Amino acid sequence: MAELSDRLETAVGQLVSGEDWAAVMAFAARFRSRSFGNTLLIFAQHQEAYEKGRVPDPVPSYVAGIKQWNTLGRHVIKGQPGYMIYAPVTRRFASTNPTDPESWRRLDRGEKPRPGETVRSKMVTVKPAYVWDVSQTTGEPIPERPRPLLLAGQAPAGLWDGLAAAVAERGYTLSDAPDALALGGANGVTDFVAHTVTVRADMDDAARVKTLAHELGHVALDHGDRGPQGLHRGIGEVEAESVALMVCTAFGLDSTGYTVPYVASWSSTVKDQNPIEVIRATGERVRGTALAILDRLPEPPGGDGTPPGLDRSSDQTGPERAAPKQAAERGADRVDRLPPPDRRVTTATEPGPTRAAAVGW
Repeated sequence: MAELSDRLETAVGQLVSGEDWAAVMAFAARFRSRSFGNTLLIFAQHQEAYEKGRVPDPVPSYVAGIKQWNTLGRHVIKGQPGYMIYAPVTRRFASTNPTDPESWRRLDRGEKPRPGETVRSKMVTVKPAYVWDVSQTTGEPIPERPRPLLLAGQAPAGLWDGLAAAVAERGYTLSDAPDALALGGANGVTDFVAHTVTVRADMDDAARVKTLAHELGHVALDHGDRGPQGLHRGIGEVEAESVALMVCTAFGLDSTGYTVPYVASWSSTVKDQNPIEVIRATGERVRGTALAILDRLPEPPGGDGTPPGLDRSSDQTGPERAAPKQAAERGADRVDRLPPPDRRVTTATEPGPTRAAAVGW
């Protein structure tokens, strides 16, 4: 556990540049069934394996435990070390009054509940476990998902409509602006007072979709209630743009050309804060929010990092047994459990749109 902790701190510490941050967010978008901490651990250890020549590509593709690979007819190549991650340890608890938190008692192994008791499993701790990338295995070919190639300037079919519906569900009205001049030089603006989201109409479809995902990130992360007094604008912009990157990447839309310099410039404005802690907190919020958004959108063509053909919902041998849907719910829960936002009235104190309580990018 100490070694895992050290590895995690090292991995987080490397995320100080916009390029590294974008790479990890893009990787996390394809591995949504893993926690952000485990995503960092896998990414860092795979990079180390690549530098030592043990794997052919710098970024992992599919990752699973040894027994999970065996169920797909694949076996770990001799001499290939696994990537150490955190695995949940669960125990069964029983209660005759489930609504009373104090009534739950832990069941011993093999112990049966008493008549009338409700039984639930709960994570009590974590332990080290190992996973391997598909490039570290051999055997039956992995069934590949179809990956439609996007034409230049086009957005994935249905993505705009899905994001627009998510904006409407949160009580915001979506509208177009003729150009950046109408938005004070921004591509999109969210007005938290008027509950409106406005996106430039003179951009390609792909750029409009990413802009809408960015503004939806602001709304879903409650940036109107959290800032500027309760939230540094630099953190808010990094969070929103990272959400947009994860959503777009999940649908095969590459936004790194814009995201890398954008995230790099805004992250450098956060003063008097430890970059490691800022990135860690931002990563968890971004991942949880992006998962909640993706869960309401059409199925992304890239999947969630689980090897095609493997049913993780029924598998009991791997280190992380939750199905992608359950993992998404856990990610959303993390956002819900964050400290309550600062509810003070907001005013514009950072460079940007002149209208109070509005944010643009």
